[in-house]
Amino acid sequence: MSAKKCTVAMRLVSVLMLSLSLVGCGQAADHSRAAFVLIDISRDYAPELEKAQRLSHYLLTQLDSGDSLAIAFIDNSSFTERNVIAQETFDYRSSVANRQKREFQAKVVSFIEKFHQPSYHSDITGGVLLATDYLRGIDARDKQLFILSDLHEDLPPQLKRDMAMNLKDVEVVAVNVKRQLSDNNNPAAYYDRLETWKAQVEQGGGHWKLVNDMAQLERTIAVR
Repeated sequence: MSAKKCTVAMRLVSVLMLSLSLVGCGQAADHSRAAFVLIDISRDYAPELEKAQRLSHYLLTQLDSGDSLAIAFIDNSSFTERNVIAQETFDYRSSVANRQKREFQAKVVSFIEKFHQPSYHSDITGGVLLATDYLRGIDARDKQLFILSDLHEDLPPQLKRDMAMNLKDVEVVAVNVKRQLSDNNNPAAYYDRLETWKAQVEQGGGHWKLVNDMAQLERTIAVR
């Protein structure tokens, strides 16, 4: 190979290496995670609130600096910020992140300890819309929505929730789906509720998962 051809070849190799380097920089992946927990506080489900504390504690132990977590309650009309109990994106300084996690859990414990009035209705769709707005606003790789509820939606007559939900790339995890008393007489109603919500989530582009045993949560849910 002549000296001139050798020089041209070396320049091409340099350009190729520089291009690969720039592509690599552009592909720096966002590995952060975001989770949102919805708690049903209707009369039938309110006795299960202790499980919300267990779930939030578990998530706080799993999430790292740069990750985000929020928790809100489902009541008569759940599509507003007033339903949010706590929300946080954890700092990259570990000491600050640990303080944020302690404060987050303290807010959850305080909410449960002061809770005394269950809601008459349960606007689950409104809660899901609130959660998805939050998750879409965070540039996280993994997005999870946890719902603690019997999944029996009982809307006040003035609310309109007949709309599609955008759950693209969101993993929706129904946790501790408590059976209602009426389900003893008609078990098909319980399974119909599960199938209806599963279909809604999947039609919205989300991924559905059911975890009925809190003790199995750590084995079946991987917060990546």
